[in-house]
Amino acid sequence: MDGRISGGPQVSAVRAWSSTAAMAAVAWLPLIGFFVLIAAVGLIWGVWQAAALPMLWLLPALYTRGVLPEALPGRAVRPDDEPELAALVRDMAERTGFGAPLLVRIVPEPAVLTYRVRIGGGRAYALLLGLPLVRALPATQLAAVIAHELAHERHFDDRRTRALLAARVALAERLEGRLRPLAPLAAPLLRATQPWSWQEELAADAEAARVVGGAAVREAVERVAVIESAFDGLARDWVEDLVEDGMYPVDLYEAFDLALQDPLVRDRAAREDAEEEALDVYATATHPPTAVRTAALPHTGSDTDTDTGSDTGTGTRAAYGSAPLVLRDAEVAAEWCVQRLACADGLGGTLQAGGGDGALRPEDLKPVRLLQLDPDRFRLPGDGGPRAEALAAATGQPSPTGALRAALDAVADGDWYGLARRMRPQLRWLPAAVRRTVGSQVLAGAMGAALTPLLLEAGWSCTSRWIGTVLTAPDGTVVDLYEVLITAVDGGDPAPVHALLEKAGTDKAERA
Repeated sequence: MDGRISGGPQVSAVRAWSSTAAMAAVAWLPLIGFFVLIAAVGLIWGVWQAAALPMLWLLPALYTRGVLPEALPGRAVRPDDEPELAALVRDMAERTGFGAPLLVRIVPEPAVLTYRVRIGGGRAYALLLGLPLVRALPATQLAAVIAHELAHERHFDDRRTRALLAARVALAERLEGRLRPLAPLAAPLLRATQPWSWQEELAADAEAARVVGGAAVREAVERVAVIESAFDGLARDWVEDLVEDGMYPVDLYEAFDLALQDPLVRDRAAREDAEEEALDVYATATHPPTAVRTAALPHTGSDTDTDTGSDTGTGTRAAYGSAPLVLRDAEVAAEWCVQRLACADGLGGTLQAGGGDGALRPEDLKPVRLLQLDPDRFRLPGDGGPRAEALAAATGQPSPTGALRAALDAVADGDWYGLARRMRPQLRWLPAAVRRTVGSQVLAGAMGAALTPLLLEAGWSCTSRWIGTVLTAPDGTVVDLYEVLITAVDGGDPAPVHALLEKAGTDKAERA
């Protein structure tokens, strides 16, 4: 080995392994403490009695792993059923030099992952493809993200890198939840090793650009970021809202495809993706920001260039067209994914082995068509009602206008964060570096929930079927209320919001 972390910066083997060992040690500190406690109990209570305690924790895990069959996440894609997708995956495997057996499986979320599995005593790989990506990405961009993922396994796979990245993931998991006693030890280690993780991704991007073309990879990186952000911000909320009422949307993916065609949805998703970087105070992100990834890619020719058949250079190597692949079993796959997502515990975990087997069953839920429901169910109230009520309770003002005016006074005085804390007490559990950032989002969202109905009553209208905070004024002006509100809170200038209240015909009346 040359001391290089999989195509990243020059790093000595000693430093890489020592960093891995340090992260693993910190990640396992709670378990080490547990066994120290068991040892102490053994000295006082008795060795055999104390030894029985960890067995109560270990036996279920051993039974699950050793007795129950391992279930792969996702729905199997057989080459005979989906020959076009199978051909694309096979072509990417050949072009990246990926020679291991590869199982393709469709999952409900916008993800592309590979991991090792054992089949018949031999080693193989499972490639998980998110249905939202398969439906939305042009075939060339889908080829790019597949090539990126296969490049991880084929070109940048070694024991040292796997150990380091696994230790980073394990340590990052210890920083989830309310209590983070390991943060002072974990954060410096995560920050120090994040460049190595990012170099892994940039190297895989470069390999995908060699195979498919830089333009295709650049467009795929940007579009995947938008799809992931929009899915988290829209589709998950739709499912959660309907499941709470005993229903599930059979046309979830059809509705999501339409939402992605809305430029307002795409712009909002891109902005939220960019904002995620500011919230990563512990450097747990495994991928560089979208802007960093696209800037690092080589500038190549158009994706419509013909394939030269060469394995060198950075030009376009494969062109599959600008339309998404059409799955022959699309309806069945969509129905399976929607049910899996709706029945998953907490609407998550569907990417885990056997994931999606929650307490609910499909027969427990009533199928409905989301596109036939009133758009205001999701666009306007959504979480708007509770948010407006929380603002009224925090300010002590029962009327929406009074609550807004009290909030704007707090913004002008600079003590708005206390108001946000009263609405969302959980802010105190966040890392100190992001509390005010999240607090401003909480306050802006609550103010928008109170302001939107006032403007609608004054003759404004919703600009988008999917987003309730973008309104069109009677004169045709389009205003993103959230953008106005977040700017007002962060800048301490409530004047633009007062102007909107005056346009709603309420501010002057209240002041009079």
